[in-house]
Amino acid sequence: MASTAQPPEGVHHYESTEELPSEIAKYWHQRHSIFSKYDEGIWLTDDAWFGVTPEPIANKIAKQVATAPASKTALIDAFAGAGGNVIAFALSGRWKQIFAVEKDPKTLACAKHNAEVYGVAKKIWWIEGDVFEVLKTRLKATGKNAVLFASPPWGGPSYTDWDVFDLSYMEPYNLQHLYDAYSKVTNDFVLYLPRTSDVRQLAKYHKNDEEKLNIIHYCMHGSSKALCVFYGSFQLDEK
Repeated sequence: MASTAQPPEGVHHYESTEELPSEIAKYWHQRHSIFSKYDEGIWLTDDAWFGVTPEPIANKIAKQVATAPASKTALIDAFAGAGGNVIAFALSGRWKQIFAVEKDPKTLACAKHNAEVYGVAKKIWWIEGDVFEVLKTRLKATGKNAVLFASPPWGGPSYTDWDVFDLSYMEPYNLQHLYDAYSKVTNDFVLYLPRTSDVRQLAKYHKNDEEKLNIIHYCMHGSSKALCVFYGSFQLDEK
């Protein structure tokens, strides 16, 4: 059902190219790949267009993350953004609890609203705040039963200047920072990173020599969009 709610200031549902900033135009033309229900009233901030995971990729990731051990019954989306991934996690039906953490209130408003468009908003606990503080406080006790998914900021478009992206330069949180923070919370976590990320750096953090480290590239329309690295026990061979 199309939403009739009006977006708050700084949040938009663009309906034509005449309305939108020029730098967003190419993303707007892909809007139905980003959210298949875009025309039903999807909200985005201008910045969110650059970071939201396209729906087909989000659905694939949700299926793969669901292969975590059955003892993991909660899912934490550490950078929920406009909701692309957390909506897919909720639609999967795999998780007893889902937590979406986002520090920007306008972006969080988009995520909540977009989840309503997809009919899953009530399946998600919404938390406004810095995820690193939230993991130490409100979600401290949840971590042992959780899988953590993180699509962190990549530091703007400058990462595209690298043939092989050195993840120590990722801003504002580099790979070391992310790994140190998340590995204290759970053994099972997934990072969504630039497609050119240095896989040798990712491999350095792999602690289990008896199991392979799963790194998966995601493509749309014949081109690679991003990759995920799966730290922990995920059964991905058939996914």
